[in-house]
Amino acid sequence: MVCSDRPNVPVYNNSQMQTMIKFLSFQKGLDLIFHQNMAQRPFLLYWEADATHASKRFLGKSQRGRIDDAVMELDYSVGQILACLRGRSDVRPQANNGPFLCGKETTFEGGMREPAIAWWPGHIPAGMVSQQLGTVMDLFSTSLSVAGLSVPDDRLIDGLDLSPVLHNNTLINRPIFYYRGNEMMAVRVGPYKAHYWTWSNSWEEFNQVMFCTTTYVCVFLYSVVTKEYQDALSRITAVVEKHKKDQYYTESPKSQPWKCDWPY
Repeated sequence: MVCSDRPNVPVYNNSQMQTMIKFLSFQKGLDLIFHQNMAQRPFLLYWEADATHASKRFLGKSQRGRIDDAVMELDYSVGQILACLRGRSDVRPQANNGPFLCGKETTFEGGMREPAIAWWPGHIPAGMVSQQLGTVMDLFSTSLSVAGLSVPDDRLIDGLDLSPVLHNNTLINRPIFYYRGNEMMAVRVGPYKAHYWTWSNSWEEFNQVMFCTTTYVCVFLYSVVTKEYQDALSRITAVVEKHKKDQYYTESPKSQPWKCDWPY
C-alpha cells in the first residue's frame, strides 16, 4: 500500500455518492498522514467514516448484507490508517449511538452513549478500562495536552483535558448536558440522569409530539420517594442552575425539541 495514493474516482448520485465520498475522505486522510510523517510534523486527523449503511467497494464481500459490507469497509479503512501511523500516534475511534434505550435523534442513552477506544502504544496502558464520561468536545483540549500545548485562555472552552484518564485512569468528575438545539433535554451527573423532555406517552401522539415536557431521574428502578432519588435530583438541580448561570449564549434559532421524526 502506498499511503500517498490519490483516488481517481467519479462522484455518483444518491447512495453511491455517499460511498464514494467516504472513500475519498479516507484517501485524503491517508494522504495527510503520509505528508505529515514525511515532513516530521505533528498533526490532528479527524476522520469521520460517514455511515455504515452501505458500501459500493465492499458490496457482497461480507455475505451478510449491505450493513455488514459497510462494516467490512470501515474495518479495512481503520486498518490502513493504523498501518500508516505505525503506532506513533494517539488514536481514538468513536461511534455515534449505542445499544441502549431508544435510538438516534434522542437524548436517551441509545441516542448518545457509545464506547470510545484510545490506542497509543508506550503511552496508554494496554487493556485499561475506564468509566470516565467524555464528549467529542473533549478531543480539542485532550489533543492539545498530549501534544504538549496549552489550551487557549482567551476564550471559553467547552471540552475538558482527559489526558489524565488516558495515562493513569484518573477519573474526572464532570456533568454531561444533553441538548437538542438550544434546549436542554437531559443532564447526567455520575450514575444519575435527569430528563427534562422525554419520549411521547402513547402511539397516538407518536406523529405529533415525540417528546413531552417532564422531569424525572433515572435511578434504575428506585421509587421517587426514596432518599437516593431525592438526593440525586437535588444534586443535579444544583449543577443545572450553575450551568445556566455560567453559560455563554449566542444568537441561534429557537429549538423545537418535540419535533422528531425518527421512526423508533
